[in-house]
This record gives sequence, C-alpha cells and structure tokens, in this order.
Amino acid sequence: MKLALVRGTVVASIKAQGLAARKLLLLEFVSACDPLKASTGSDVEAQRMFVAVDLAGAGVGEVVLVAEGSAARIDCDSQSVPTDAAVVAIVDSVQVDSQTTFTKP
Repeated sequence: MKLALVRGTVVASIKAQGLAARKLLLLEFVSACDPLKASTGSDVEAQRMFVAVDLAGAGVGEVVLVAEGSAARIDCDSQSVPTDAAVVAIVDSVQVDSQTTFTKP
C-alpha cells in the first residue's frame, strides 16, 4: 500500500456496472516524511495524480492508504470491478523513525 493525498473528485455519469455506486477520487502519492506536502508545478502534478475507487469514505484534503493492482479488487463487493487503485483506509497518523510526521486534525 502507498500513502496518498486526496486532491479532488472525478465525476463520470456513465461507468462500468460495478462502479455505479462508487465515488472516484483524484489522488496524489505523497511521502511518509511529509504527507501533506503536495507537489508543485503542473507537469509534476500531472505525472503523480491518479484516480482511485473510494472504499473508505475519504474526502478532499485527507491522507489515505491506497491498494493497487489485484489488491485493489479484494473488497467483496468489487471483485468484478475493473479497478487498479482503491482507497482502503483514512490515515490518522504517520510515524517515521520514531517521529510523528502527520496527525489527522
């Protein structure tokens, strides 16, 4: 799993059947050393942003855990959904080398 920051949402009125009831989030991978630090510059942002299915009820500005690949499809309701990234948890805190680098407000 990887850490990501929720940067926005993606709206698609026509989706695969298994995605119909799912919220889509626009995410950016972040470092565990500074999870709230987003990239700067449009080129960097475009390379690091991606869409994921939200299984945890996350919102914009939250730090989340993302499962990728086949692990993103393990939710019992989404076994047949064509997804390669899923938000599986909302992060409360991150510690690196015994130092807290993030605490959810």
